[in-house]
Amino acid sequence: MVTTQEVNLPLDRLREAFVTALGLPEGYDVTGLEYRSIVEWDSLAHLTLVTTIEMTFDVMFDTTDVLGLSSFSACVEILKRHGVTFDG
Repeated sequence: MVTTQEVNLPLDRLREAFVTALGLPEGYDVTGLEYRSIVEWDSLAHLTLVTTIEMTFDVMFDTTDVLGLSSFSACVEILKRHGVTFDG
C-alpha cells in the first residue's frame, strides 16, 4: 500500500498551495519567496499557508516546523523531513 507521503508529489502542488494561501495571481513565481518579503505574506497569511500545506500534503507540522517555514525552499526541506518527495 502506498501512502500519500510515499507518492512522488510535484513541486507544482506546493507552488499552488503558496499561491492559494497567499492570494497571489495564478502563475506567480513563489520559488524565491521568503516570509514578509511580500505584503501578502504576513502573520495571518502564514497560518493560512501552514494549514493549506498540511491539508495538501496530509502532514501535521509541529511548532518548530511552523516557525521554520520562512521561505519556499525551507518549506520543501520541512516537507522532505515529513517524508514528502518531489520530482522537480
